[in-house]
Amino acid sequence: MHHTTARLVHEARARLLSRRWFFGDCGVGLAGIAASSLLAADAGATPAAPAAGPLAPKQPHFAPRAKRVVYMFQAGAPSHLELFDFKPELAKRDGQLPPAELLKGYRAAFIKPNSALLGPKHAFRKYGASGMELSEIMPHIGAIADDICLVRSMQTDAVNHAPAQIMMNTGSQQFGRPSFGAWTLYGLGSEASDLPGFVVLTSAKGTSGGASNYGAGFLPTLYGGIPLRSGGDPLLYLSNPTGIDRETQRASLDTITRLNALALQSAGDPEITARIQAYEMAYRLQASAPELLNLASEPKAVLDRYGIDDPGKAGFARNCLLARRLLERGVRFVQLFHEAWDQHGDLKNGIKRNCGDTDQASAALVMDLKERGLLDDTIVVWGGEFGRTPMVQGGNDGRDHHNRAFTMWLAGGGIKRGHAHGQTDDFGFNVAADPVHVHDLNATLLHLLGFDHLRLTYRAQGRDYRLTDVHGNVVKGILA
Repeated sequence: MHHTTARLVHEARARLLSRRWFFGDCGVGLAGIAASSLLAADAGATPAAPAAGPLAPKQPHFAPRAKRVVYMFQAGAPSHLELFDFKPELAKRDGQLPPAELLKGYRAAFIKPNSALLGPKHAFRKYGASGMELSEIMPHIGAIADDICLVRSMQTDAVNHAPAQIMMNTGSQQFGRPSFGAWTLYGLGSEASDLPGFVVLTSAKGTSGGASNYGAGFLPTLYGGIPLRSGGDPLLYLSNPTGIDRETQRASLDTITRLNALALQSAGDPEITARIQAYEMAYRLQASAPELLNLASEPKAVLDRYGIDDPGKAGFARNCLLARRLLERGVRFVQLFHEAWDQHGDLKNGIKRNCGDTDQASAALVMDLKERGLLDDTIVVWGGEFGRTPMVQGGNDGRDHHNRAFTMWLAGGGIKRGHAHGQTDDFGFNVAADPVHVHDLNATLLHLLGFDHLRLTYRAQGRDYRLTDVHGNVVKGILA
């Protein structure tokens, strides 16, 4: 015990001396690093990635297939039965009661399990050389069928929106765990010097799971997602108040940085580092954010491809184009949230309207990345928190929550193209082949980023945590 205590004291002193050397003796503070980056940008050079600190680029466990992620999260849960997983038997038995053996031990979120079956409300057709079968109301995603991998055998644990969204994004139904984006930034660092490494864009309405979907959890807060607002300043209080110019702000910030550095020397709290980084990033964003959000430089052909009539109008299409602009500026992880898919009623009209809002821009983002040479090392993810029941809800035109089987699609670095993975039963109710749990999906995405999901850990509350908790296997069947 004595030797262990001595070793811990020695390690603590070494850490303190290292911090003191960095802030006091080496002559290069964080403010100096930020100022150098800004001077380079003003001179017309491309700002380099963060050179030091917790956000500096890091090497993963092994050679990655991809180095960035864009996650189009369709919150509310799109119906796989109307979009991705055509079931002729379900169409044939529309209005009939489901087989008794199908419902053994089953509990739905709202409906009685023995509600009548509901056939698909939209027709399907085959797309691309792969012959992938998709809904006719997704013609643009159909046009990229040969670039995507359809995972028809997804499963999750939760059956209501908030816990299922948090489960999908953090690997747990409980609040307080780091999101997939936060784990990615923690593991890889950032390649953007004047933008956050993890950016969040929201359209439709806010997500049921709230900020927990993109938060840092018990990781230092600097790894959490930064939401950009759709109108006005992209971040609150980004503009200087009247009477404060750029030079005055820089002087004030340098003083605050020195005070925070002294506090860090004394306490060693990583949240102080996060505070320093946040101040510096806000300063840089004052110059970078207006340029990022100004789509005037985009050719009309690009705007038309995304379906953007008014470049200043907020919405999913604009967010998809912003996602591409963020990724090409070195942002590591971009997540789009579009919560509009909770069709408990008016399914036929509602899901068609949702596809009208998202189909074209989703496909445009994939095509845009491909043409710019970014798709090969970018992971694209599209999907929601669970699926919908084959049984009817809301009179004769709605579906309840369903966690036993649903569909997502992936594209990009290291992912099979023009491939459909997994299979559900004749009703789209249970997975019949090649199940992919949320933990398996996350393990696979981390693998593509160069990480062994068992080894990407962070110690909190006395034990090592990881995104996949104590579960998860890499799904080799979706790897190119």
